[in-house]
Amino acid sequence: MATYSDVWNLEVFFNGGSDSAEFAEHLIKTAELIESFQTKLNNWKSANSPKVSQYIYDLIANFEQTAKKLRQAGAFVGCLQAQNTDDKKVSSLKSKVTSLSAAFQTALSTFDDLLISIDDNSWLKLLEDSALNELSFVLTERRERAQDKLSKEEEALINTLGIDGYHSWGQLYDLIVGKIKIPFIENGEEKQLSVGQAFNKFSSPDRDVRKSIFEKWENAWSEQADYLTKTLNHLSGFRLSVYEKRGWQDVLKEPLTISRMKKETLEAMWKVISENKQPLINYLNRKAELLGIEKLSWFDLDAPLSKVETKISYQEGAEFMLNNFSQFGDKLASFARRAFEDEWIEGEDRPGKAPGGFCTFFPESNQSRIFMTYSGTPSNVSTLAHELGHGFHTFAMKGLHHLNRNYAMNVAETASTFAEMIVSDASVKNAKTDEEKLALLDDKIQRTVALLMNIHARFLFETRFYEERKHGSVSTETLNELMLAAQKEAYGDALEEYHPLFWASKLHFFITGVPFYNFPYTFGYLFSLGIYSLALKEGKDYEEKYIALLRDTAQMTVEDLAKKHLDVDLTQKDFWERAVQLCIDDIDEFLDLTK
Repeated sequence: MATYSDVWNLEVFFNGGSDSAEFAEHLIKTAELIESFQTKLNNWKSANSPKVSQYIYDLIANFEQTAKKLRQAGAFVGCLQAQNTDDKKVSSLKSKVTSLSAAFQTALSTFDDLLISIDDNSWLKLLEDSALNELSFVLTERRERAQDKLSKEEEALINTLGIDGYHSWGQLYDLIVGKIKIPFIENGEEKQLSVGQAFNKFSSPDRDVRKSIFEKWENAWSEQADYLTKTLNHLSGFRLSVYEKRGWQDVLKEPLTISRMKKETLEAMWKVISENKQPLINYLNRKAELLGIEKLSWFDLDAPLSKVETKISYQEGAEFMLNNFSQFGDKLASFARRAFEDEWIEGEDRPGKAPGGFCTFFPESNQSRIFMTYSGTPSNVSTLAHELGHGFHTFAMKGLHHLNRNYAMNVAETASTFAEMIVSDASVKNAKTDEEKLALLDDKIQRTVALLMNIHARFLFETRFYEERKHGSVSTETLNELMLAAQKEAYGDALEEYHPLFWASKLHFFITGVPFYNFPYTFGYLFSLGIYSLALKEGKDYEEKYIALLRDTAQMTVEDLAKKHLDVDLTQKDFWERAVQLCIDDIDEFLDLTK
């Protein structure tokens, strides 16, 4: 068995970490490119010039080069911050990258202004140019979105004010969370756990451990609640003010636009989920019986059924993933093997790391990096497979123009969930005993509960919170009440104790890049189930079709993507009902095994 490092290598990008002179130079070059881009835009004279197509093509080349440099910088800073939350210098670097991003967005506002200055007939002729034809979808999308916004000057002002306003609140959240320590006694010794380490304890087979850590968890977030309430209110207030100025009434307008998705599709998905909650509730009730309790509490949701804690070493987890990815397709397995061999993964279980997991891409180096805290649970294996799926999505788009690689979050979650499904299914099928099979099936259903219940609660909370926020600042007490009501509705009141401070502990509510960082996960999960069912039927022959779908994800709406590659209508309930039924099949098997 090969030995893989569980610590990533960032030195290949910029030597020296947060002290890197190379990175400082990279930021200077990025700033120069942004300035050059803005200067070219300012020199724009006439949309009717016979050389207009060449002029725009030159601007796009500058756009692409600048976007790659900025993305490279953002990925590096994000990795530095995640690997060591105590690195004081990262905060300064992140501020610099944020300022550069704002300057670039301001330049792009000018670029968008140029696009909308071109009349419709000239625009259609422009897109017939062979050099621009491949970008017709993304350029038309930019043009239409720009027509829906404020003037160039007003949008530039919003971007500038967002540096010390909007984005700073998101950075403040990171700062607060990085300082949170949760006490935990292990083998008679008190340890100070990071948020990420404490979260992993909710998978402990010992209910006393789970309950104890949950009490300390709630207390830790409660102590910071006043700061986090203010942070969330100002972040959302900034966003709502911008929406109001643009004349956007529906808070879902921006997230749906970003997701290239119709509201009818979202409503059809949630409707089917709401109509099929009972099997999920039946599962939760059966699990409570198996754990010997009357009703599950929030801290029991990730509890394993076996009292013996299953531990899978990092090396074992890696080999298991590689073996099963190869059953689906050679390219997925080859990509994953490179990620392990070339030290693309930060999985070490140590203090000082940020919570959660992510995959980020370094476009100038054409490499990904994956972050998580691997402590050996079956859930950790699934998380790592999930993040490798994200990386494979980026790999599948190799060779496409950078502007045609900007896929939305909902389809991004498709590739990750697909990879996760391969590993989860293989785990269940390879189980040596009924007890092991049951435990693995339970772990798989836990993710279904998370995506169809937990994410639903997040969506309900955020939708209602924004309606409240329109009328003024929302108190901590009201935030807790909104979250509690959302959780009870989403879980069918199947739990004994909930997590009213979940709004504080979940990073996704404080992310400034993408509003409503919730429903795309559920979309991606169910969408990938439809794709996965095809893969099961066709075997290895399906990989090329799968890659073709992934390559299209940034060049059409999700409805068109589904129609082209799956021949389904996402605005209707049929597709979602078939996808949810696959989840119910797992639950039926679980209930049958535990009669």
